[in-house]
Amino acid sequence: MAQGKATTVRRERVDDSVAGQRIDNYLMRLCKGVPKSHVYRILRSGEVRVNGGRVGPTYRLALGDEVRIPPVRVAESNTPAVVPAGKALPVVYEDDALMVVDKPSGKAVHGGSGVSFGVIEQLRSQRPEARMLELAHRIDRETSGLLIIAKKRSALTALHDMMREGRVEKCYLTLVPGRWANPLQHVKEPLFKYLTPEGERRVRVSADGKQAHSVVRLVKRWQRFSLLEVELKTGRTHQIRVHLAHLGFPLCGDDKYGDFPLNKALEQEGLRRMFLHAAHLSFVHPLTGEPIVLQSPLPDELQGFIDHLDATESRKNG
Repeated sequence: MAQGKATTVRRERVDDSVAGQRIDNYLMRLCKGVPKSHVYRILRSGEVRVNGGRVGPTYRLALGDEVRIPPVRVAESNTPAVVPAGKALPVVYEDDALMVVDKPSGKAVHGGSGVSFGVIEQLRSQRPEARMLELAHRIDRETSGLLIIAKKRSALTALHDMMREGRVEKCYLTLVPGRWANPLQHVKEPLFKYLTPEGERRVRVSADGKQAHSVVRLVKRWQRFSLLEVELKTGRTHQIRVHLAHLGFPLCGDDKYGDFPLNKALEQEGLRRMFLHAAHLSFVHPLTGEPIVLQSPLPDELQGFIDHLDATESRKNG
C-alpha cells in the first residue's frame, strides 16, 4: 500500500539543464508521485512562485529563475522500484550537451507498455549525478543502433527542431526477402496509426495518415534477399517497416508486419531478430555548430547472417 510523505518548501534555481522547459512538466518531473491534478492546482492557486511571482502552467523557465515549490505529499511505495544495473550501454559520442549510445536489440528506449525499464531509466540509474538525460528521438525495441540522448534542455529543444526540419540524417540497414530492383527509390506513402482490437499499436498506409518519406538504396542483393539502406526524411512510428511491407518487401524477422512463415524458417537459419539497424547519424551539433558523423557496424548476429548468405550463394555458384 502506498503511503504519503510530506515535503517542505523547496527553492530551486534553474540551470541550463532545464531552462526552456514548461513549469508544469518541470514540476511533474521534480515531484514524482504527486498526482498531475495536484500539480496544476498548486500552480493555479499561486502556491508555486517564480522569482516571487505567480506563473501559469505554460510558463517556460529561464536560466537563473528561482522556483518556490510548496510542501506537497509525495507517494511512497513500500517496495520502491529498482532499475536493474544491466550491461553498460556502448557510448559512441559524448560531450556536456548530448550523448549517442549504441542500443542493443530487445531493449526498449523507455519504460511503459509492459516494459518496466528502458534505456533512459538505465542511464539515469547509472549516472545519478546527471542533471538531465532525455531521449531526443526513439527507435523500436527490436531495432538496434544509434540513439541520441540530450543532457541539456537547450540541446534537446534544438535537436527536436532539427529533426522536425529534416536536418538530422538517419540511415538504417535492413534485409528484405526477394530481389529489390531499384538502386534508388523514394517512398512517399502517408502513414496512419491505429489500435488493434487487442489494444496493440499498429500503423498502415492510408490517405488519412500523416505524410511520410523514406529513401531506399540497394546495398547488396542475393538470390533470395536484398540488403537495403533506408534514409528517413520523416520519423513516423514503424515507418520503414510499414513502407517496405506495403511494397511487398516485409523486413526479415519483423513480428508485426512481416512474413511469419518466413520468419520461422529464418530462425532455423540463424536469424532470430528483426533485421533493422540504425547504422548512420549525421547532424550539426545543436550548440557548437560542429558537424557530427557517426556510424555503427552491424551487430554480430546480423553480420553473421549476411556472412551465411554470402557463403550459401558462394557454394551454389562454386
